[in-house]
Amino acid sequence: MAYPKLTDQPGALETAAAIARGEMTPLEATDAAIARIEHLDALVDAVVVCDFERARDAAKALGTSPDDRPLFGVPMTIKESFDIEGLPTCWGHEAYADNIAKSDAMVVRKLKQAGVVFLGKTNVPPDLADWQSNNPVYGRTHNPHDHERSPGGSSGGSAAAVAAGMVPCEFGTDIGGSVRVPAHFCGVWGHKSSWGLISKEGHDHPLMAGRGAHDGALSIAGPLARNSADLAALLRITASLPLEEQPVELRGCRVLMLVDHPSCPTDDAVRGPMEAMAAEIERAGVTVDRSSDLLPDLEKQHGDYMRMLNIAMARGAPAKDGKRASATDWFNMLDIQARNEMAWAHLLETYDFVLAPPAPVLAVPHSDKRIFDGMIDINGAEVPGAAGLCWAGLATFPNLPATVLPIGETAGLPCGVQVMGPRWSDLACIAAAEQIGEVLHS
Repeated sequence: MAYPKLTDQPGALETAAAIARGEMTPLEATDAAIARIEHLDALVDAVVVCDFERARDAAKALGTSPDDRPLFGVPMTIKESFDIEGLPTCWGHEAYADNIAKSDAMVVRKLKQAGVVFLGKTNVPPDLADWQSNNPVYGRTHNPHDHERSPGGSSGGSAAAVAAGMVPCEFGTDIGGSVRVPAHFCGVWGHKSSWGLISKEGHDHPLMAGRGAHDGALSIAGPLARNSADLAALLRITASLPLEEQPVELRGCRVLMLVDHPSCPTDDAVRGPMEAMAAEIERAGVTVDRSSDLLPDLEKQHGDYMRMLNIAMARGAPAKDGKRASATDWFNMLDIQARNEMAWAHLLETYDFVLAPPAPVLAVPHSDKRIFDGMIDINGAEVPGAAGLCWAGLATFPNLPATVLPIGETAGLPCGVQVMGPRWSDLACIAAAEQIGEVLHS
């Protein structure tokens, strides 16, 4: 199966290995990445905060002798919403454009300890609340495959930078598909981690700058890359809890594939690659079921997810109808979420993995308003954009991990699939996605 490819640039571990072999120094790797950004980003606008001089200084300070750090000398960028000391964190708001971080986020610290050299930060929508990456501070990021389309959001700048070959890897966050949808739209790999696995310390709305904040419900941090090995390495480096190394043999697995959702239709441009993938992995010895009585009520799950999402994103502010959720409402919602998580855990005792689209459509055309406030075209019909969040909530509401890999294309636009597994089975999801990719692209 073919899928769009934009770059032959090496990945993160491959770059680290080249540095270890003495084929390049950290400074040479950094200078090469800076040159790629300066050449490629004029038409994409993904890297919106550049920190090139400090990056060159950091690369020089590493020296030339490799050590046991897994990403020694690897240059990368990170989503604008993560704090890097000395750089702005504004979440796309002009009012916070001068908010300069006083310290590094936990993810940034861990990656630096692993040998990473940070070149800057990538674009986001205001409040990280859109499947576009466009804001009044930094402008609009374009999909590298089609500049008239969105790279996704809210980690759209992250995915675009990786897809175009500017950097080998990135780190984003996800509450409404914000890692998975950009990976799907841009044709790269992304991982939504199990909720609570990776600390989001230093990933706070600028309204809370310097004060600290709780690790919000549903929201996670997760990596983006161009291959599975880099995803797994980034996950191991940043995880706050021990990760179980779980061997996976795709042949003999039983998976549940979901292509239809009661809350939103699925475009044929997504359905086609999904069905083609199913046929390929069935030939490789995977049992693919299309339905199960064990599946929770997906329409109810979506409604519960949207209520929890809106309360969490608004930090309890009144909804459009003027009603404010009470503490009792929130605790009741946590109970509903816990029951949903238990239902998925029961289903995943029967199935090794669940396969589903990350979104009901491929990369959407640019819009002057939020995708969630407008309509999206699905098979020629206008559908409310917010309905598309049903596939994001599939793994988000029950706190499950999900790995996105590219599986094909339609009319030159990439299509991905998300591979969901039991909570804490993050490395197994990545391993299963790797083997699916091997079946499709070998």
